[in-house]
Amino acid sequence: MLKRALYGCAASCRTQTRTISSARMPLRAKIGNPAFTIGGRAQISTAPPQEKDYHRSNKVEEPVPEIKELEGDDPEDVLFNTLFGVRTIELNRPNTLNSLNGSMARKIVPRLLEWSKSDMANVVIMKGAGPKAFCAGGDVKHLAKDNTKGDRGKRRSEKYFALEYKLDHLIATYRKPYVAFMDGITMGGGVGLSIHAPLRIATERTVFAMPETTIGFFPDVGASFFLPRMPGAVGTYLALTSERLKGANVFYAGIATHYIHSTSLPALERRLAELRFKDYDTLLERLTLIDSTIEEFCTGLPYDEPMLIQGKLRNAIDRVFSKTNVPAVITALEAEAENGGFLENGDAAQDGELKEWAEKTLATLHQRSPTSVYVTLRQMQLGKSWSIREAFQREHAMASKFMDHPDFTEGVHALLIRKDGKPKWKHASLEEIRDSGENVSEPFFQMEGQTRLPLLSVTNYMDYPFRQFGIPTEGQVESVLRKMPGTRQAIVKEMLRERKGKQGVREVVEEILARKTNVDEKSKLLTWKGEGEKSLQLPKTEAIQETSHKEPQEGASEAPQTEELKPDV
Repeated sequence: MLKRALYGCAASCRTQTRTISSARMPLRAKIGNPAFTIGGRAQISTAPPQEKDYHRSNKVEEPVPEIKELEGDDPEDVLFNTLFGVRTIELNRPNTLNSLNGSMARKIVPRLLEWSKSDMANVVIMKGAGPKAFCAGGDVKHLAKDNTKGDRGKRRSEKYFALEYKLDHLIATYRKPYVAFMDGITMGGGVGLSIHAPLRIATERTVFAMPETTIGFFPDVGASFFLPRMPGAVGTYLALTSERLKGANVFYAGIATHYIHSTSLPALERRLAELRFKDYDTLLERLTLIDSTIEEFCTGLPYDEPMLIQGKLRNAIDRVFSKTNVPAVITALEAEAENGGFLENGDAAQDGELKEWAEKTLATLHQRSPTSVYVTLRQMQLGKSWSIREAFQREHAMASKFMDHPDFTEGVHALLIRKDGKPKWKHASLEEIRDSGENVSEPFFQMEGQTRLPLLSVTNYMDYPFRQFGIPTEGQVESVLRKMPGTRQAIVKEMLRERKGKQGVREVVEEILARKTNVDEKSKLLTWKGEGEKSLQLPKTEAIQETSHKEPQEGASEAPQTEELKPDV
């Protein structure tokens, strides 16, 4: 009875929201039951400090200017709620599809830092208000209008990007379990709030895209880290074309770690609030429990929504978007269109679907900002060697340079303000850049004279530390096959065992095996085609670096020294 009474109290308290005065708390955002602290503890581990793991490495870098609300910020554009150990952040601008602005970021950052120190905060959930969008992106209309006001306006835009990237990097290195409900439109700035989370939930309403080349910008918010680490050339394809993925295909592509129906999200949120952790549980152990809890709400993948990027299309994407320069990409697409794709032996496939895809993709690339296409392809190549820290710091330098480039302001005005859909790019076409011989991308990657963006955490890594919660990658499947050669059925069974029957594993592994392996006619044993991808070793949480590391010398990639960073915002 006591337990039911406590839950009743929680439900009652959660419906009451009020504005908190600055005398009690520094944030003026509307908060649900802020004083409610009943419930089990899920504190930071009490294990010896010398035992390094990911959730103990999140130290605040100094000096960092304090981030706080400003006069005139909307007090209700973000709602914070507490239910037992769950802390919820709800983006509350449904009329603008929850587009992220500075006012929202200035509320979220201090609250995340506060919760990171709280013994009572077990799980953080990020979600959007309304049924249409999680977050449709940053408020680029405001930025473009600012840019028309001269240097002062452009510098304000730079400060916004600095704030946004600090928030995204904090999420990417957060010490508490962080779960993103990617329910609805998830684009641009919304991707930054979700893609770096260890647990990311897609629903039937999810629409994912990085549409930056459409508006004369580049995929930011850490996309230079995430997209190049997607399988094959899929990330580069999504980056250059701004192609959208919907529903279950966001999960199949590895962008989300789970797929559930949107109607199950409220029940899942309540279930996560019931979880209890031991004081000495590591972040990995906590995430493992949350992962298995989310799986309880997975009721199957939609039968009428087949995997989009698979088989012959996936092979075509890899053939085209693995090219090292834009003219080569265009030439490869033209060849795909002319031949209807290619067979494994190099002969023309004469496939109508591949021909249509290639023609559509060619038209798409010619509609994008030519400068953005050139810069983005180079970004995808360099981003493979950037750490999570360097990715955000370099993106800030790139964003600053794009604010001085006419394509961003023109693209936003054409698409979102004038709405004529006819941007007048600085370079009229991809061919104009090709024929000029100008290296348009190089200036965006030069760091000389640039002060690196100070971030809120010194945690650093070269690959996401919790990939085991998503679908298997090609490298992981290859690794299993090389360790224990077997039939297709045996490999699928082994992957299911490793992933504890996780939803979607069977479908993804079967697609990988069909595309990447050969079958011996007699024994039915599989062999990996060619050299394949390098086996992906899941990074140990203990190996994640807290300090700077030596970066490759390619391009302008310099190893950042944390103690030498100088704040410029």
